[in-house]
Amino acid sequence: MKSSRAHVWLESLGEWSWPGSGGAAVEFLPPSWVPAVPPRLAPAAGMPSTSWQPERTAPRRLALGALLSAVAAICVALTLSGPIALERLLGIRAGSDGPVEAATISSSPPAQPLPTLAPVSQDTAGSSIDAASYISPALHGKGSFLVYLPPGYASTTLHYPVLYLLHGNDQLAEAFLQIGLQDALDRLIARHAIPPLIAVMIQGGRGANNWRDEGGRRYETYVLEVQGLVDRMLPTIADRRARAIAGDSMGGYGAMNLALGHPERFAVVESWLGFFNGLEGELRVDRPLLSRIGLHAFVYGGESDHIANPDENAPFAAALRAAGADARSAVYPGEHNLETLEAHLTSMLTFAGRALSAANRSQQPVSTARAHRTGSRRPSLN
Repeated sequence: MKSSRAHVWLESLGEWSWPGSGGAAVEFLPPSWVPAVPPRLAPAAGMPSTSWQPERTAPRRLALGALLSAVAAICVALTLSGPIALERLLGIRAGSDGPVEAATISSSPPAQPLPTLAPVSQDTAGSSIDAASYISPALHGKGSFLVYLPPGYASTTLHYPVLYLLHGNDQLAEAFLQIGLQDALDRLIARHAIPPLIAVMIQGGRGANNWRDEGGRRYETYVLEVQGLVDRMLPTIADRRARAIAGDSMGGYGAMNLALGHPERFAVVESWLGFFNGLEGELRVDRPLLSRIGLHAFVYGGESDHIANPDENAPFAAALRAAGADARSAVYPGEHNLETLEAHLTSMLTFAGRALSAANRSQQPVSTARAHRTGSRRPSLN
């Protein structure tokens, strides 16, 4: 990026199979670690009610004495060490649905409460836009996002891939709806050009935070926080092969930053009218991992863009390919505005949908034991 350019926002594909077309529909189930709680069973009709009467036998009295001794031991443990002692003694966490390993009891924080989705709108194709807000630990304040739910969502038990979208500087998450995201996804899904998917439009903060962790507001952590919530709230395919991330301008930088910083989370990334300052070092760190697990990427710029230099796209795509990614780039006619984004939205959604299908066919394992980034490798953005 040329130093004279300020990063501000100007206001305003491969073979894959479609379920049901030439083959049986495939339902993707959540991973084995997602707890499955059976429904509470109602008493069978006509079953007599009985009250338990203990038999007064010596064996039973001995068992009762042993039970009382165990209860007394538990009480002593609670008095001395509190609830953790109980958890370690019994091997369960209070409020859990089953046994957990003792090593995880003291280190696992309680699950964050799930926000509630509130309906915003529904179109004639059957898709809907919902909204959610919650208190974000990463932002120390309110976090919120919009969700596109595809046609047929309410009447199916399928699990869906997810596209996460990051907006530009001084935009709102609604900007993606303004350029026609809902209609474009409806049409592509109806034509079987892409598989049905969920799209999450995350609302960031005002100003050029570049979706990075800086100071008290950790926007990069915030995106990962939302991704974790979405996997708990919605029937997603909870795997990196079923996650894509994209963004425009500042959000294009943020999407690439997150995809390279957390390759175990995202298999597809797109940068629309974005920039790549300081990401070369991150890409070098990722080379061994990307050569093994891959990454699908598309970056494009606007020919008349005086904000984000379009000349950066082809060299960065080449660097991605050299690191093991399947990366493409383009420079389209247009400026740094919503009109350019709208003109190429369908192509970008098609790439994301098909790349998700291609990534989901890969069975390569991903190790999460990789070094985290350090802020010292990143220059400040002017």
